[in-house]
Amino acid sequence: MDFAAFKASGQLDTPPAGLSAPLEALWWDAKGNWSYAHGLVDELETPEAMAVHAYLHRKEGEQSNADYWYRLAGRTYHRRDLAEEWAVLVEGLLARHV
Repeated sequence: MDFAAFKASGQLDTPPAGLSAPLEALWWDAKGNWSYAHGLVDELETPEAMAVHAYLHRKEGEQSNADYWYRLAGRTYHRRDLAEEWAVLVEGLLARHV
């Protein structure tokens, strides 16, 4: 699946089958279901899940919590806007999801 197909799948009622938990969390986030998205990555300890977790806390407005998860994910936070960060996360996860 490429980025365009992932983004277009947001028109569906359920996410495409076989997505990793971090990708599914970003799918639900795009649908406006922050709580469900957060629940998918809340207990996961992979760098990818922690990066998505950080993004979700940033989106929530909890910057200090977001910074904590960015550090755990081993990521440098570049202060890009949320839409750009979402896209970068999706593209990176899709590249690993092949």
